[in-house]
Amino acid sequence: MSKQFKVAAVQAAPAFLDLQAGVAKAIGLIEQAARQDCKLIVFPEVWLPGYPNHIWLGPPAWAMQFVGRYFDNSVQAGSAEDRAIAEAARRNGIQVSIGLSERDGGSLYIAQWHYAETGEVIKRRRKLKPTHVERTVFGEGDGSDLVVNDTSLGRIGQLSCWEHLQPLSKYAMYSQNEQIHCGAWPALSLISDEAYALGPTVNNGASMIYAVEGGCFVVAAAALVDKAQQDLLCQGDPMKEAMCQLGGGFSRIYAPDGRSIGANLDPHVEGLVVADIDLSLIAYAKASADPAGHYARPDVTRLLFNNKPARRVEYFSVPAEGPVVSSFELAEDR
Repeated sequence: MSKQFKVAAVQAAPAFLDLQAGVAKAIGLIEQAARQDCKLIVFPEVWLPGYPNHIWLGPPAWAMQFVGRYFDNSVQAGSAEDRAIAEAARRNGIQVSIGLSERDGGSLYIAQWHYAETGEVIKRRRKLKPTHVERTVFGEGDGSDLVVNDTSLGRIGQLSCWEHLQPLSKYAMYSQNEQIHCGAWPALSLISDEAYALGPTVNNGASMIYAVEGGCFVVAAAALVDKAQQDLLCQGDPMKEAMCQLGGGFSRIYAPDGRSIGANLDPHVEGLVVADIDLSLIAYAKASADPAGHYARPDVTRLLFNNKPARRVEYFSVPAEGPVVSSFELAEDR
């Protein structure tokens, strides 16, 4: 395992509701990060095909005009778009954590897909609980989505947006000895003046605290709202424009001591936030406070963590003789 290497957080507007253009733009950013010798690149929340800001701008009936296009431009596992991102990771020798709207059957999920530098899929996870009106668009993940994976770079985990405000979910991640955390965020410009908790101060603070609590590096990628997306969603309405402001790119990379590392960009500028990380620094952070280790008090407080996949359907077959046996039990026997 290499202990010192470069990582990149994307700060860019999506090609909103244009999956093909979005994948092409993602590949360009992957190539840009690889040219800077980065070993990991992290994209914002549902960057493909873009965060559905329309759900915050009007009643559900008004937002229905975007439902079909959003569904059609979401990503299916095994699709040509999935394969293109995997090939870009392989060709450039870089790990990719990309936030996307995953289409599975008739449902959508806020997902983060993690590709190895070989192009193989390390993990496809879903946001455990969509936040507020996100629930009008997206379904829920399950306990198997709170996972930290061993990779050639170290132990890497992922969470989206306000999962970073869920104390028990965070603790489940800390307990798995996470070293690098991929945080996916939307543009932090949505009604930020009126709703302070949705703005950059609170949400960057959540990423910073995650780094300190977890004793890990946090690569927090935030998107931008550009003029094309604002025009499409706001349709010239000044009140909607005030709620869906341009910019909002506050991508950051945090060290285990909480400091912001790398050269941060202006919140209206697209690019990459790049930083050198050194995993050996984690030992110093954990020496002071390891919340799921020596700094814990299991005699006082403990976490109950169900990390099993929640199967919605169990298939059964009836053998010629004998009792009914589930296909899951048969698979275990094999």
